[in-house]
Amino acid sequence: MVVKLTDVAKKAGVSPTTVSRVINNYGSLSKKTIDKVNRAMRELNYQPNSLARSLQGKNTQLIGLIFPTVANPFFGELVERIEQKLFDLGYRVILCDSANNKEKERHYINMLAANKVDGIIAGAHNLGITEYEDVELPIVSFDRFLGNTIPIIGSDNFQGGYLATETLYVRGARKIAILTGSQESNSPTNFRLNGYLNFLEEHELEPKIFHIQTTARSTTLKNLEIKHILETEDIDSLFCTDDLTAILAYNQCQQLKINVPDQLKIIGYDGTKFVQNYFPHLSTIAQPMADYADILVDLLLQRIQNPEKKLEKNYLLPVKLIQGQTT
Repeated sequence: MVVKLTDVAKKAGVSPTTVSRVINNYGSLSKKTIDKVNRAMRELNYQPNSLARSLQGKNTQLIGLIFPTVANPFFGELVERIEQKLFDLGYRVILCDSANNKEKERHYINMLAANKVDGIIAGAHNLGITEYEDVELPIVSFDRFLGNTIPIIGSDNFQGGYLATETLYVRGARKIAILTGSQESNSPTNFRLNGYLNFLEEHELEPKIFHIQTTARSTTLKNLEIKHILETEDIDSLFCTDDLTAILAYNQCQQLKINVPDQLKIIGYDGTKFVQNYFPHLSTIAQPMADYADILVDLLLQRIQNPEKKLEKNYLLPVKLIQGQTT
């Protein structure tokens, strides 16, 4: 049986108009009355109609999250932190998994706009800039440029790539290879690659670049590519631009009887709680996950509450080394 607004009013001992005023935060009401209505809504599990609120020009208290895949521990942990922070602030989320698919991402943007969400946190970036700017909703972006009016929150991927390479060098590595993914100029992994190249140029070392298709669903294919590199290339260390690839490389070394770190040093990138808990031996460059969630939510709510407020275009956060046993 669907709970109606009148059922809440009856249980709280107030008029339906009073319940409506509490829901819409309208007018002057005593704390006692507000608490009675909120308690009645909780006990009856009453959910205000978000569409009806949007038609009245009210906030829906809904936020859209668009990310590539929550199956990846990095995005899964980030989404979990964002969702919890929004929940604590009275918002609910609509989670959209774009699966690195342009058509899915486009469909989700249109769906979120049609459902009158209050704003969007965009962490998947397959579409052109104009497609986000045309949405005309408050938007903040994670880690990529989406438009002059859309704030970007990310970390210093160039410095992270430099730090990872420096860590291998300091521990004696000279034939330093990189396993990386996207070759797009504005992708996070490409900035990490540039940091790697910058360090090698400073120290007059030869780069060894291997592009692994990280969007591929088949880990079997990735394992075969990594195995081929380990068997045929003259390298003494690997910088993997994500932790999952680093773990695959480590496992391949175990199968090939390559001693880590004596024969081959490995460092990853991301430093999620998942990796720290289940693969604590992996050296990695850790991204500031908690800070990401805090700033993404804070900036989006600022934009929702004051669409004309000027915000910084780029929020670049520092990364740090977590020293494990693989370097």
